[in-house]
Parts: sequence; structure tokens; C-alpha cells
Amino acid sequence: MNGISPQLQNQIAQYQQVQQQLQAVSSQKMQYDAQKREMARTLEELNAATGDVYKSAGSLLIKVEDKDTLKGDLEESIETMEVRISSLDRQEKSLQEKFKVLSDTINAAMGNATARPEDDEE
Repeated sequence: MNGISPQLQNQIAQYQQVQQQLQAVSSQKMQYDAQKREMARTLEELNAATGDVYKSAGSLLIKVEDKDTLKGDLEESIETMEVRISSLDRQEKSLQEKFKVLSDTINAAMGNATARPEDDEE
């Protein structure tokens, strides 16, 4: 990175860091969204179930005596996932804005750097 100012090098490092954070947040958001959809399908099946219902506890299946409590737990878990997804969505948008600003700043600086003749090429 010879010929690049320390400030620009710092911005490039920040750009790379924001890019990694954005990828991590997007991935986590997709995982939570998938979990939420799975819980919603489970809740639908629970509502349609007429016989005995079992829940998983590690490697065991345990018979559920109170379906309403289980429904409440699932609904609460879905709400929690929605809050997490909403939070990650806000974080993702903030990172996207920061990413764009850094990208524009770096591109402008690199454009100026390439437009300028090098001092040592005279």
C-alpha cells in the first residue's frame, strides 16, 4: 500500500471490518428467521394436533400434559425471535450505510490518488 496515506489505509481497514460485521449480522439474521419460521410451523402443528403431544428435551421426548402452556412458550419464543430479527435488521441497515459511506470515501480518495501524478515519477 505504498503511496496510500495512513488515513486512507485506516479507512480501508474499517471498510473491511464493516464488511465482515455486515456478513455476520446478515448470517445471524437469516438463522433467526429460519428458527422463527420453524417455530411458527411447530405452533401450527400443535394447534392442529388432536392426540398426545410430546416435546423434545435433549435426546428425550416428553409427553406434554398442558398444550396451552406449550403454545404460550412457543408464542413467546416467536416474539423473542421477532425482536432479535428486528434488532439485527436495524444493525444491518446501519452497517450498510456505514459501508456505503466508507466505500464512497475510499473510491473518491483512490480516484484522486490515481488522477494525481506520483511525486517520484518525474
